[in-house]
Amino acid sequence: MLLDQRREEILQVVENKGFVSLVELVERLDTSESTIRRDLEHLDRIGQIRRTRGGAAYVGESLSTFDDRRHQSVAQKKLIARKVAELIHSGEVILLDGGTTTLEVARELIGKPLQIVTNSLPIANLLVNQPNIELILIGGYLYPKTGVALGPISKTALEKIHVRRLIISVGGINEKGLYNSNSLLVETERQMIASADEVIVVSDSSKLGHSALSLICTLEEIDRLVIDGGIDERWMEVFKKANIEIVVAT
Repeated sequence: MLLDQRREEILQVVENKGFVSLVELVERLDTSESTIRRDLEHLDRIGQIRRTRGGAAYVGESLSTFDDRRHQSVAQKKLIARKVAELIHSGEVILLDGGTTTLEVARELIGKPLQIVTNSLPIANLLVNQPNIELILIGGYLYPKTGVALGPISKTALEKIHVRRLIISVGGINEKGLYNSNSLLVETERQMIASADEVIVVSDSSKLGHSALSLICTLEEIDRLVIDGGIDERWMEVFKKANIEIVVAT
């Protein structure tokens, strides 16, 4: 099992159970105790778990279902989506990553003549009957919590396309870059970035200063960040130093 996959499975087990013992993780993953200890120390450092005597407890952001997350920071997501839609011109080819914020972006794009590529089943269901939108759905393993296709099949399909803009959502942002909590999704998102001329990140300000299991890319690979008014001056400076154009949705 790859490092990121093992740590992701550990994180999911700890989240689902609330607490899990070191012995149980060793048996479940068929891995040495020293390896599991190193994994737990890493997850503790990034704030997803708390190491305890004999195991770990979950304290990170919940890997909740798509429907649960749709009701979080709703007002901010709608403001961000409207601002992103203003940046998109008729006739463009855009790639929409899966996520609750990008779903709001898709709603705002209804009515514009566009070619939209997505790996998100919720976005595809929303746009499938829109006469002005030519829809291309990327296939692959469908992750049940989000309805997003990911994995090797998705990556191969994305290697064969090229788009003007990618609109991508993330699980966390810090000075090192963008993060998400699923290693297969991160691999797919890396290929999305490679397939696009411009990378637009959509995120509410609550994601700032947080990491997740896997790094997607560095800040220098982002062209534009669309974020709500909760961003402070320190973060504005961080992004400006990375030559990221900041668009504040208010």
